[in-house]
Amino acid sequence: MSSTILATADSIEVTLPSAFHPGWNRLPGVRVDGRNLAIEPAAYFFRLESHSWLIADWEKVRDELLPVSETTGSAVEQLTLDFIRQHARATSDPARVLRTAYEVYGHLFRSELLSSAGLPHVTTDHLRMLHEAATLMALNKVELDGHISNVGPCWFFPAATSVVFGLDDEEGRMLDELYHGAWFNEHRRLESVKAHAALGGRLVHGCQAKADQTGGVVAPYGAAMEVFRRDLETFKKDWIARVYAHRAVPVGC
Repeated sequence: MSSTILATADSIEVTLPSAFHPGWNRLPGVRVDGRNLAIEPAAYFFRLESHSWLIADWEKVRDELLPVSETTGSAVEQLTLDFIRQHARATSDPARVLRTAYEVYGHLFRSELLSSAGLPHVTTDHLRMLHEAATLMALNKVELDGHISNVGPCWFFPAATSVVFGLDDEEGRMLDELYHGAWFNEHRRLESVKAHAALGGRLVHGCQAKADQTGGVVAPYGAAMEVFRRDLETFKKDWIARVYAHRAVPVGC
């Protein structure tokens, strides 16, 4: 399947609070120099049809939504949806999206949780991988009708991290399981639902019953999931293979 870039976009440039791993330079269209991240959309995205994202102020989410508990009359998803309706705004600035996502995932994958996670094989290095890849994943996009409008390598979370961080298949699968849900108990799930309000939606996995290298996206509430799944099936195998092609040791060697 050929890439679909329906609109020319300027280079995306952002300075983040901490340096990204230099291995991101292995992916086409990505340039990392310490805290400075640059993305050339035509080289980076497989599909780029939208230049607008929905985001809310992270500090507002952190201070006003994260502390709120659901009740018998108001589930956490409803609280989050109401917050998005009240406070989220569209932006055409992808650097703002990346900065917001950096804060969201820095919170969700914070190192102090390791002591209570019951995952002795998970290290702060793994959390860094999750944090950085999820930050870039925020540029992907699904429309309300379920059509997937933006797709970059970080949609395919384990493939991208395998390329960037030089993971073998076993470690890549382990990281995929963490991203897919093994990192989250119910308390963490509730926290994740609320934190993703800053990115205007909820985290939706492309995987089915288990992690299967398909990754995911933050989708708006109400997005048509049947259309989403059908659209994903049309491109995922080809584009996953194209990500893995940039691995230092290609899959199967």
